[in-house]
Amino acid sequence: MLGLGTIAKKVFGTPNDRMVKSVRPLVVKINALEPEFQNLTDEGIKEKTEELAKRVQSGESLDSVLVEAFANCREAAKRALGLRAFDVQLMGGIFLHQGNIAEMKTGEGKTLVATFPAYLNALSGKGVHIVTVNDYLAKRDAEWMSKVYGALGLTTGVVYPFQSAEEKKAAYEADITYATNNELGFDYLRDNMRNSIDEMMQRGHFFAIVDEVDSILIDEARTPLIISGPSQDRSELYKTLDAFIPELTEEHYKLDEKARNATFTEEGNEYLEQRLTEAGVLPEGQTLYDPESTTIVHHATQAMRAHTLFHKDQHYIVRNGEIVLIDEFTGRMMQGRRLSDGLHQAIEAKEGVSIQPENVTLASVTFQNYFRLYDKLGGMTGTASTEAEEFMEIYGLGVVEVPTNRPVARKDDHDQVYRTAREKYEAILKRIKTANEKGQPVLVGTTSIEKSEMLSELLKKEGIRHNVLNARQHEQEAKIVADAGKVGAVTIATNMAGRGTDIQLGGNVEMKVMEALAADPEAHPDEIRARIEAEHAEEKKQVLEAGGLFVLASERHESRRIDNQLRGRSGRQGDPGRSSFYLSLEDDLMRIFGSERLDKVLSTLGMKEGEAIIHPWVNKSLERAQAKVEGRNFDIRKQLLKFDDVMNDQRKVIFSQRLEIMEAEDLEEIVGDMRHQVIDDVVDQFLPPKSYAEQWNISGLDAAVKEKLALALPVADWAAEEGVDQEEMRERVCKASDELMAEKAEAFGAETMRQIEKQFLLQTIDTKWREHLVTLEHLRSVVGFRGYAQRDPLSEYKTEAFTLFENLLDGLREDVTRKLAQVRPMTEEEQQAMLRQINEQQAAQNANAAAAAPVAAMAGAAAGFDETDPASWGDPGRNDPCPCGSGEKFKHCHGRLA
Repeated sequence: MLGLGTIAKKVFGTPNDRMVKSVRPLVVKINALEPEFQNLTDEGIKEKTEELAKRVQSGESLDSVLVEAFANCREAAKRALGLRAFDVQLMGGIFLHQGNIAEMKTGEGKTLVATFPAYLNALSGKGVHIVTVNDYLAKRDAEWMSKVYGALGLTTGVVYPFQSAEEKKAAYEADITYATNNELGFDYLRDNMRNSIDEMMQRGHFFAIVDEVDSILIDEARTPLIISGPSQDRSELYKTLDAFIPELTEEHYKLDEKARNATFTEEGNEYLEQRLTEAGVLPEGQTLYDPESTTIVHHATQAMRAHTLFHKDQHYIVRNGEIVLIDEFTGRMMQGRRLSDGLHQAIEAKEGVSIQPENVTLASVTFQNYFRLYDKLGGMTGTASTEAEEFMEIYGLGVVEVPTNRPVARKDDHDQVYRTAREKYEAILKRIKTANEKGQPVLVGTTSIEKSEMLSELLKKEGIRHNVLNARQHEQEAKIVADAGKVGAVTIATNMAGRGTDIQLGGNVEMKVMEALAADPEAHPDEIRARIEAEHAEEKKQVLEAGGLFVLASERHESRRIDNQLRGRSGRQGDPGRSSFYLSLEDDLMRIFGSERLDKVLSTLGMKEGEAIIHPWVNKSLERAQAKVEGRNFDIRKQLLKFDDVMNDQRKVIFSQRLEIMEAEDLEEIVGDMRHQVIDDVVDQFLPPKSYAEQWNISGLDAAVKEKLALALPVADWAAEEGVDQEEMRERVCKASDELMAEKAEAFGAETMRQIEKQFLLQTIDTKWREHLVTLEHLRSVVGFRGYAQRDPLSEYKTEAFTLFENLLDGLREDVTRKLAQVRPMTEEEQQAMLRQINEQQAAQNANAAAAAPVAAMAGAAAGFDETDPASWGDPGRNDPCPCGSGEKFKHCHGRLA
């Protein structure tokens, strides 16, 4: 008997069906306009853009011009790229414009889909950001799609690391800007550390389209973006602690693999205490339980985590003497990304590489809070529905499954579960061999570099030719993926089976043409293309007869989305294909999330060696385990966000204040209000309201006025006068302070004084905010323990963070007032002395520059030195002349920090 929900779905359709149905009339209207737009000249298409932009910017809604804009964009894309968008691509574009996530299968042309909503929203003149997962895709998509935008009369920009300020500013000024999520977030933070509006790069946050939205807004959302500066060097402490960790046994610590955490037992604490005291790290008589030992305990815990929970070639690789982290979801290297709280240093000590000093936070933001700055957000991915609840709750984004252009013909097998990993890998090898013999391309998914390389060794022994795609082969990714659909190709991929590059059956024609032209530049491009297309058609036919691409996963990931991403590489655009998951009870997911019961069942059934259990129930129970993990990860991210929201409210206040200060022409009133507030606080502190003159602290007031206002006032004489009350004292201090500042403004000149006020305000805000961030980090690390006292850590954090923020604002007023009160113009003697000092420094630099060339030549002769190649310079000191021969100090030239 059918349930009510099932009957309702049959009658009314699912909510997703209704969403798809609702946009069909718009697609019909766009198609109806096609003949009209086909008759436009190339110039006519650009004129249409100007007309639509005028209508939007004079008040017409974007929805009212959607049909015409999409029809114009489709025609421009057809002329510029030879691609005519399918109806389902137009649907995807409409859903993106409406602020949804368009879930579209691999090979459905998401890159082209983004052009439609990007074009429509760019008509507002406010700029659209298209966000990609890496710089390669940002540059590739910008270059490819700029032909479409150019045909429409719009400009395109691309933002990437280490770009010059002029180029970056121009990229953000463009109508459509391609960039990675990291670069956008960092530019937002950098903009809020600038000292003038002209230096700021971003021009607001109007509309963003996020490609691979699940990866960016969910997988990467656990790690905040941090701009940091170096702190004190603790490398000896890391090395000392690292030497003790291998001595510890299992009775000394407890591991929580689910939470990626490690704690010491009492025995462990006692043993560490003894060894650290012997090493002189812990002072005699001090225990690990004393408050003074907090830092040592923290770093000992991080050293333990580094040894037990972070594994080489799975969580990181060692490359050129550096620890490079690996993204656990995509398998990509995360160049320049470092773990915080001393964990990265602990891993460096463990691997014996150079230990970089810890950093202190100068500015930070989470991706959740950065992307919530946008007025409107849209996203594209092949896999979002499993996280629909999180997208809606955190970002207010709905998920709409867009129908495929052609029905999916891929067959998805039930999971095969083996008792041991050995049996599983034997079965995998057998299956790869069978597919390989009939010429079927195989894509093998693994969860770590270690496992992909182990599988690679097994295939080598069997003599099966294959490619390995993981963080070590990051640079050849596009080439390896392009070849993965060839006859008999075997590709092993670590959680990243070809993002941004389709696996096309028979291989990628464009890639083959580019290779052939590179090999023979004299050849005629049309002839080469014709030959390659003929070869490709034959090869594609063979692959289709062999059954299309076979995706074989060697393990299930803790997230269903990652499994679906891998599965989705097969069966693009109606191609045949197959997917199969091979598991064992020794896999991480099975081991951590309860394989004991299944093991008992398999033992009871009396399974033979090499036999697998295949049943829909197994799939269901595995999906339930994955859903539990996803739910737990969602809770972690939600909790992180709740804490970050507290800081985010404060961040918005600080950043908006900075913006106001930079935009203001005259800050005299703001500075005056701050000064009067400081005077109010000082007078209230030493002459309490409703108190008698005998109770006043006149000496305290006198000292505070001297320190904070740089004034020597006869406060004792004033207080002795008949009838002088607290309000009279306040007014006299205010009047003297205002007169002093008016004199300064006259001495400096009004314009110079305004500049001084602006710089002091910005510098003080930045200093105070940095100190505040460090304090909040420390508060965050200890507030969790309040739970043991039956107090809610989040409420405690909110209360204390608010108090700390009030202290920040009080301190800000005091510091700015004191600095401005103490500033004075330089005397003529001081100016002359300063000029002499500058001239002496310039002469010394010129002498150094003259000496640098022969020294560099000698060094070159001795050790392969090349002044044009920084890699040959060794390790110059920060204050040494730059080896390039410019005459500048190294820190001001090639050693300049970005």
